[in-house]
Amino acid sequence: MKAATAIAGIAMCCLVGGASAEVTRPVARPASLTVPTTQTVPLAAPDAVVAVAAKAPVVRDPNVGPVTNLPLPRYVSLKTGEGNARRGPGLTHRIDWVFTRAGMPLRITAEFEHWRRVEDIEGFGGWVHYSLLSGVRSAIVSQDMAEFRTLPDPAAPVSFQAEHGVIGKVISCEADWCRMVIDGQRGWVRTAALWGVEPGERVE
Repeated sequence: MKAATAIAGIAMCCLVGGASAEVTRPVARPASLTVPTTQTVPLAAPDAVVAVAAKAPVVRDPNVGPVTNLPLPRYVSLKTGEGNARRGPGLTHRIDWVFTRAGMPLRITAEFEHWRRVEDIEGFGGWVHYSLLSGVRSAIVSQDMAEFRTLPDPAAPVSFQAEHGVIGKVISCEADWCRMVIDGQRGWVRTAALWGVEPGERVE
């Protein structure tokens, strides 16, 4: 009987102790008091990103000069009475051709720094220094006895005629006609009778 009473007392003690432990159990810390710690770890750039970031090669338009951004080919005129055309863009290159007619039209086909590769009506030429060239337009008569008229009209009266090889200053061009000055005379001529102006080119 005493043993049973002792067992019951132990059980009662354990129940009371269990209840007491449950009441005094530590309460979880509120989330608002929890300070999360973060750490930023830099990520290495993938090879693909590095490749995209690399400078892409510049693709140039072959129809535009890399120095002046002007169209290629284009026409200019010889500023002086003599111009050396060299094999390459520099004074160290040999002279292949010498232009001797001031005002003659030349066609620029390439550019490099202060040098321009030019050619004449016969295709002769080379690299000349840009200081020898002028933006004043001229043209050479490429037909024998070309007719210059008072108006850009095939029915207009003929003002004068010019032989093959004559050079004149271009005043303006429109609708396949160019107005020129040759030895003080002015007149309109078909663009097809000239070298130094592209067909259909407009010059103002």
